[in-house]
Amino acid sequence: MRLKYIAAYFAMLLLLDQAIAAGQTQKAENAESKAEVLEQRAATEGGNNPPSTTEIVTKPEAQAVDPAGKKPLDDAITCLSRTIYWEARGDGTDGMEAIANVVMNRLGHEGFPNTICGVVKQGHEQGACQFSWWCDGRLDDAEEDEPYAIAKEIARKALNRQLPDRTNGALYYHHHNASPSWSGKYIKTIKVGKHDFYKPPSDAAK
Repeated sequence: MRLKYIAAYFAMLLLLDQAIAAGQTQKAENAESKAEVLEQRAATEGGNNPPSTTEIVTKPEAQAVDPAGKKPLDDAITCLSRTIYWEARGDGTDGMEAIANVVMNRLGHEGFPNTICGVVKQGHEQGACQFSWWCDGRLDDAEEDEPYAIAKEIARKALNRQLPDRTNGALYYHHHNASPSWSGKYIKTIKVGKHDFYKPPSDAAK
């Protein structure tokens, strides 16, 4: 009888684990579906018409997406989170938010793609990536759980239009120790963390 009880106990644990995994999968699918809609709206409407309560991505949903930081970059949350993580994980929350701002500012802007993954991967075919981490030849998997969880929370807020633009509309940035030739053509809007942020002169009055 004792062996039967033990077997039943482990069977219940297995069913519980399967139920939890199924719940997490459903949350991730919900998040990715919502994010796709929010991404399309941001590309076409900019900052207008914030999403309704039922349309926003919740924190549990966002955290269920790519929990190990090893998923292929083929959805908006993963592409944005991984960019925030690799570009500014050592810059604190302010620096990470500023990178998210740039990606969202580029989304749908003239000269940039209409999807977040498209923005992040732009230039790869020509060997001149807009975001250096994407084509630096190293693995793109996240290495630290806490900074990546923070990056996903920032990505969630950015998609939900709950993230203030601390860059004042910047479309470009560089490390503050660098002096790229293009920086002289644009207007510096702010310095956040280790990066200087810029916008084109044509956007200065916006």
